[in-house]
Amino acid sequence: MNIKSYIQITRPANVITAVSDILAGVAIAVFSFSYEEVNITGVLFLCLATMGLYGGGIVFNDIFDLELDRIERPERVIPSGKISKTNAVIYGSFLLISGISAAWFNSPLSAIIAALVAACALVYDKYGKHHSFFGPINMGLCRGGNLILGMSIIERSIEQWWFIGLLPVCYIAAITMISRGEVHGGNKNTLYFAAFLYIMVSTAQLYFSYQLNNLPVAAAFVVLHIYLIFKPLLAAIANPIGPNIGKAVKAGVLSLIVMNAAWVSVSGNILLALVVLCLLPVSIWLARFFAVT
Repeated sequence: MNIKSYIQITRPANVITAVSDILAGVAIAVFSFSYEEVNITGVLFLCLATMGLYGGGIVFNDIFDLELDRIERPERVIPSGKISKTNAVIYGSFLLISGISAAWFNSPLSAIIAALVAACALVYDKYGKHHSFFGPINMGLCRGGNLILGMSIIERSIEQWWFIGLLPVCYIAAITMISRGEVHGGNKNTLYFAAFLYIMVSTAQLYFSYQLNNLPVAAAFVVLHIYLIFKPLLAAIANPIGPNIGKAVKAGVLSLIVMNAAWVSVSGNILLALVVLCLLPVSIWLARFFAVT
């Protein structure tokens, strides 16, 4: 068994970003509640859950893309023969089931949310990605659901703050729109609209931090996030060729960690925000060895 191939197919650098979603969700939960109400063991189970959900979703993405990848990306794990399609299906199913099971150890509600995230991922993998409008929204719902999964650490918080889960929908929709030009080049109008969605998310973070009297701290994280995503995006807008688009997508995915650190800083917990931010170099390091897109 080629262990590296099984790790590679889950995009481990991206999985780290999913863990940061959970931590951001936990921080949002304490916008109205106390960190003393947070069950640390539950947080660990939710982190394991998102790792299974994200990894399983990515595996099925490659399974459904097999025929296209034979032509456009033959170096990927399944078309190259490093993992058979049958073994990939078994592996992806195991990861998704493990993710839902881990969420159950926090609460039945967490398991239901995890199951919905898994369903959204499979719908995107099979159908959503082929739709220019609903595809990006579908992918964004996976991340939004993941954020709400983190909020389920304090279930009462979901009723108050569920709508924040719509903002990752906008952010991921932007990345998904950009990624459509990764192979053959992009469209400038699409890139401009993605930039608008990015700005909308950052503006919302600044607004909530102002409302919670944590603007000075949050602003530093938001500005860092804007810098990291807009530097490659502006280069792609200036010259929307495949390689530039790929860099913009990679920056958008890895910078999810910074966006989530910003959400934590909105809660006023600087220490946890820095802990989340420390996941970024880990993700970047993994991206040196494993594909992100």
